[in-house]
Amino acid sequence: MGFTIEDMLVVSQDRYKMKMEAGSAGWSNSISWLLVLEDLTIIYNFSGKELVITTGLGFQAEADMLELVEELYDHDASGLIVNTGYYVKEIPQSVKEFCDRNGFPLLTVPWEVFLVDMIKDLSIRIFLRSSTDEQISGALIHAIEDPEARDLYTRDLLPHFDLDGTFQVALVSTGDLDRMDTVERKRIAYRMQLYLTNLTHNGHFFYYDSYFVIIMNAMSPQECSEVIDSFAERIRVKMPDRKVLIGVSDSVLRIENLYLTYKRARAAVRMAEAAQGTELMFQNSGKTAQILSAAGKGSGTASETGKRSSASVRPANVILQYFDRMGLYRLLYLVEDKELLRDLSDQPLAPLIEYDCEHNGEYLATLESFLIHDGSIKAMSEDMFIHRNTILYRMTNIKKLLGSSLEEPEEKLSYMVACMIRKMSDT
Repeated sequence: MGFTIEDMLVVSQDRYKMKMEAGSAGWSNSISWLLVLEDLTIIYNFSGKELVITTGLGFQAEADMLELVEELYDHDASGLIVNTGYYVKEIPQSVKEFCDRNGFPLLTVPWEVFLVDMIKDLSIRIFLRSSTDEQISGALIHAIEDPEARDLYTRDLLPHFDLDGTFQVALVSTGDLDRMDTVERKRIAYRMQLYLTNLTHNGHFFYYDSYFVIIMNAMSPQECSEVIDSFAERIRVKMPDRKVLIGVSDSVLRIENLYLTYKRARAAVRMAEAAQGTELMFQNSGKTAQILSAAGKGSGTASETGKRSSASVRPANVILQYFDRMGLYRLLYLVEDKELLRDLSDQPLAPLIEYDCEHNGEYLATLESFLIHDGSIKAMSEDMFIHRNTILYRMTNIKKLLGSSLEEPEEKLSYMVACMIRKMSDT
């Protein structure tokens, strides 16, 4: 996760008398590089994760310093260090309150500290940590692609991870990461890393196979959910114009099983893709759906309890899907054989698909409603806004076309699976 505010404080508290004045919730912010800044001009060219140092020459007035921290926060800087004692005697209370409210780290070093020495020292540490992160990313990719070749990854990962502990993966997609140039993709990566609060040396963030990959190690499922829910919420607020899909795996033990969590996170992000603008079947309705637990628990924030839908109810730009809340869709989205999925869907439903095409009918939709509501004519009538007699007429014809009474659980399951596959994307 790079060289963080926390890492910097450990090094600098005694050596440079550095002190955290406000915004301590941003302790996990990682730092890409250091910049000395005495006016606002270059802020508008920030890429994210910049740590700014100022003597306060251009920000001696309270309003000017407040504007500085507001702009730095808006442009995804990692934090601000103020060299106090000459131009700035003490940090204004309004500035501290803003930083505390937004989790934006505000630090001070006294005027007698030689900034050149501090900047040189911290810059070297940032560079070395960046090189280490690249090495870790390569080792994790080896673990995903070739889990049996432990010699390719365990030596590099052992100093940084509990290899016998739990691993959980989240994949982040914007739909166009693979088409971006490296600079633009890094710009987005820098911003997103800042949104991963409370994840530092027990996690890792890197780009692989068209996704941003988040690895969480030796954390409880609740802790992982809190990290990802907070991450998704910050993206929603800070990147409102970008569609972001997040798929989160369940937890497995030991590094050699990391490839399983990666596949499960990929299944979850595929379901998030399918959830755009539509609603997958059997999410929260019907006795049959509850028995199958098909996407029954849904996703959402860690603070939500009870009522959850399959895809997140987050507005507009973020869709978050947890693998362990996908129910039967867990199996379907893990199937790599697309032709098999098409056969499982098209063959059982072919008579209804053909009828609907020829007669502009709604027999397939009626069957879906029948399965969702476990055959309740009253519930189907309310769901489809049509008279119960019409429902009864349609179901009689549907059973004839399918050559099935739709009474046996095994029969209903095969049609349910077929309908669910049709709701999936790219099948």
